Amino acid sequence: MALSSETRSQIETLLRQHTVVLFMKGNKQQPRCGFSAKVVEILEGHGVDFRDVDVLSDPALRDGIKEFSNWPTIPQLFYQGSLIGGSDIVRQLDESGELLSSLGIDPSKIAHTPPSISISPEAAAAIKDAAKEAEPGQQLRMVLQRGGQSIDLYFDLPRPNDLTVEQHGITVLFDRASARLASGIAIGFVDGPGGGFRIDNPNLPARVGVLTVTELQKMLTAKVPLKLLDVRTERERQVARIAGDQALEELARKELDSLPKDTMLVVYCHHGTRSQAAAEQLVARGFRNVWNLSGGIDAWSRQIDPSVARY
Repeated sequence: MALSSETRSQIETLLRQHTVVLFMKGNKQQPRCGFSAKVVEILEGHGVDFRDVDVLSDPALRDGIKEFSNWPTIPQLFYQGSLIGGSDIVRQLDESGELLSSLGIDPSKIAHTPPSISISPEAAAAIKDAAKEAEPGQQLRMVLQRGGQSIDLYFDLPRPNDLTVEQHGITVLFDRASARLASGIAIGFVDGPGGGFRIDNPNLPARVGVLTVTELQKMLTAKVPLKLLDVRTERERQVARIAGDQALEELARKELDSLPKDTMLVVYCHHGTRSQAAAEQLVARGFRNVWNLSGGIDAWSRQIDPSVARY
């Protein structure tokens, strides 16, 4: 499709009115492709003021910007009307420390503060043990994506723009976009079946997690600290229940409001519907570690303990 004069004028006006422009799929609040999301994270990580343009809202613009710039892919980042590049080039410039100067920004005038995080002694010991398999010079890197909803931990070499946090003899590397999202994160570690690293990010709104009966069995066997709560009626509880549980109604009367908000609460019912609603109410009350047992006690009877009556 040939670039129309109307679309060309639209692009030129945007580039003339805004110093930094990102043509992307979606917008900065809701990117609609991973490459666009990565560029947004990098720019926002540096606090760069930019104009986002959603090419998916206008097919003529989506095709026209490719012809205008002679660049075949989206996203495209422009500075003062000139193309900087796409996702890979922006990422490479960021890793080399050249991105800010490419956008007319003096890096020395941008204050970047390392995030405040905590690492438990158990997690530190596990990290040191895992570091024995890392390559020379590699350190632990934490990468946050999708607004902090996705967190990756892996060993990597330091990069010029990294921010670092040191605790218990461990150096944690952050790119600047991740650092802006990481303050308050706590890294813990639970040993035994169903264990591993536990990352608590208080910056995210709490959500109800889904726990399978197999996972619950492993946790109970390993004596993982949790409260198993039954939301069913007393008549149902007399027919069948999971050993070690407690009626949610009873807990609500006695101690619910006094529990720490990070207490692990696993909620179950007959098949999982009523418990999902109850779990959401617990989240609304401020609890951050709430899980719904998938399939309820019926799944427990079928997959884990046939001695538990079905009804």
